[in-house]
Amino acid sequence: MEQFRHIGEVLGSVKALMVLQDDIQINQSQCRLLVDIFNLAFDTIAEEIRQNLKLEEKNSKWKALEQPLKDLHRVYKEGELYIRQCVDSKDWWGKAINVHQSKDCIELHIHNLLCHFPAVIEAIETAGEISGLDQVEMQKRRVVLMKKYDKEWNDQVLFQWRFGNQYLVPKEICLRLESAWKEDRWRLIEALKEKKRLGPVALTKNESRLADVLLNKLNSPDSSNAKLFPSSILVGGNDYQVRRRLGGGGQLKEIQWLGESFVLRHFFGEIEPSTSEISTLLSLSHPNIQQYLCGFCDEDKKECFLVMEMMNKDLSTYMKENCGPRRRVLWPLAVVVDVMLQIARGMEYLHSQKVYHGELNPCNIFLKLRNSTGYFQAKISGFGLSSIFDNVTSQNSSIQNSVNPFIWHAPEVLAEQEQAGSTSSSKYTEKADVYSFGMLCFELLTGKVPFEDGHLQGDKMSRNIRAGERPLFPHPSPPKYLVSLTRKCWQTDPSQRLSFTSICRILRYIKKFLALNPDQVLPQLQSPPPDFCDLEAGFLKKISVEGCPAMNSVSQIPFQMFSYRLLEKEKTSSGVKDNSCEAASDAGSICRDAVSVFKDTASVCKDTASFYRNETLSVVEELLVPESDTRSVCSDVRSICSETPMKNVRKNLPLKKSPEVKAKKGSGTPRIRDPRPRPSPLNPCGRSLKMNIDTHSPLVTPNLSQGRVRTRGHVSDSELQ
Repeated sequence: MEQFRHIGEVLGSVKALMVLQDDIQINQSQCRLLVDIFNLAFDTIAEEIRQNLKLEEKNSKWKALEQPLKDLHRVYKEGELYIRQCVDSKDWWGKAINVHQSKDCIELHIHNLLCHFPAVIEAIETAGEISGLDQVEMQKRRVVLMKKYDKEWNDQVLFQWRFGNQYLVPKEICLRLESAWKEDRWRLIEALKEKKRLGPVALTKNESRLADVLLNKLNSPDSSNAKLFPSSILVGGNDYQVRRRLGGGGQLKEIQWLGESFVLRHFFGEIEPSTSEISTLLSLSHPNIQQYLCGFCDEDKKECFLVMEMMNKDLSTYMKENCGPRRRVLWPLAVVVDVMLQIARGMEYLHSQKVYHGELNPCNIFLKLRNSTGYFQAKISGFGLSSIFDNVTSQNSSIQNSVNPFIWHAPEVLAEQEQAGSTSSSKYTEKADVYSFGMLCFELLTGKVPFEDGHLQGDKMSRNIRAGERPLFPHPSPPKYLVSLTRKCWQTDPSQRLSFTSICRILRYIKKFLALNPDQVLPQLQSPPPDFCDLEAGFLKKISVEGCPAMNSVSQIPFQMFSYRLLEKEKTSSGVKDNSCEAASDAGSICRDAVSVFKDTASVCKDTASFYRNETLSVVEELLVPESDTRSVCSDVRSICSETPMKNVRKNLPLKKSPEVKAKKGSGTPRIRDPRPRPSPLNPCGRSLKMNIDTHSPLVTPNLSQGRVRTRGHVSDSELQ
């Protein structure tokens, strides 16, 4: 409950910021959308808690909610920080440069919200199943949950109709996801036009030229054809300042411009051959790639300037500073999985734009601390402009890694490099990037550079990698489901490797699993979940038959995770059925072994019936078991043993006793007992036919054909009739 209260406090702070929302000059519509979806999430959680949980049990039965609500609180805090930045009107030009072409300024926050929210819903359902003392009410809740996770809901349209509000993707929210960025782009264009109209009163000469640059890009129907502007707009400004060099063969520099820090990629050469590729890079926008914001050139000096957003350290530097012989694990497992997911999302976006990396390694992954909780924002760099930057990137990677740079390259890339004797173009493929991602996952999970143990160093490394050698996971190894995902990425056969879209779905579900099982993050404490790669295979099989448009949209995340949940329940239930069938088979064999015992018992019944027919009174003789009944009993026994094992198990369960009826004193009415025989060690199926022939106690003879019990010396006249 305390975590939920903290979320409410952050939401109240965000609402207070939005009191003057009409004055927000940067991304006003997207900020409104983020606040509305935050508010919908809070109200949905409150309603779920109200329907499923009891307040007096918050200290005993709400434990499953703690970690999911902590993760959600972190998402709310990050969203609040973003809105504060948009509300602040300081350094307007720098913010305009950062967001002017971004279609997804709040995409990161909405993505994180939709990833974590299913874990909160399932945690409430888990706590609700044990909440309260009314067994009838608890059973009704279980029935409702069983119907919710019925496979008939594994359809995108039905899910949207039935569970859209519960999972924050109602139709109106989905429509706003598509339109909010367009509204903000229109507002930015109008603001630039207003500044241009005021002229020298509002703008300096350099700002006026910069406004022309932004308006040209925003009004261009095809952003991939964006042109480069004169470099004097950049370097001629009074606030332009080079702070330091960042490496990259002298090409990368940190600059101060328009009140913000940026990275400048500065190089010389012929610009015309690379103009098309530079325009493509300037059109890319995603929260997990280092974005190229604008480009300038000087054709006379053959000089080009590409301005990129500023990041902190690369992953390789983090590894060197924080890992050593005694400390191998860089971050907690939840943080590692979060970084893996961000890298996979960035690569998914690049591949959707037909941009392939080819040099995906720790030197090209940049990290920036998001907040004090220890989570990072990861961005991919080093892609594009291969003809210009290949040599520099390779040299830089070699220097920073101090190992062979091709340990990140796929086997097919190494094979072609050996044949061609130079850098191969085959490394720019989707499957080659997936292989490199697998090596990145190994380093993130173990804290070790692949092959750093030395068993594959030197000339033999390339040959052994192509032969199938891979890094060895240490003991204790990371969780099996992450090891399985990593090995699936570095398969020798490229067709066996996953796509980044599949990797993103798997990692989202792993994040949910870790949130719902916070005590099982250590491998030795972990119960084996279903193989997430198998769940992805089932999901792909379903969408290949039915089709599912816009799979990369964040609005699809709740349905994809719900579909995974249905597949997981289906696999779990099938495993339970298999175990039940094994148990039933064992029970059936027990019954088959007891057939001989039943036959011997039947023969005893015949002899006993014959004895009483000759020796007892005529009244008692009528009460004895006839041979036909005995044969009927034996036939019943054989039919029982010939039935399916599951039916035997159900039939042979001990029957519930009916209450005994005590006779009134002196009434002469016998006391009625349950006539059904009980199971015995010799007869596990509970069909003992043995008679009680103790002469010192009243004779009790079961009449199996009529289901009655009678005693010698205590038979009433009404019964004889």
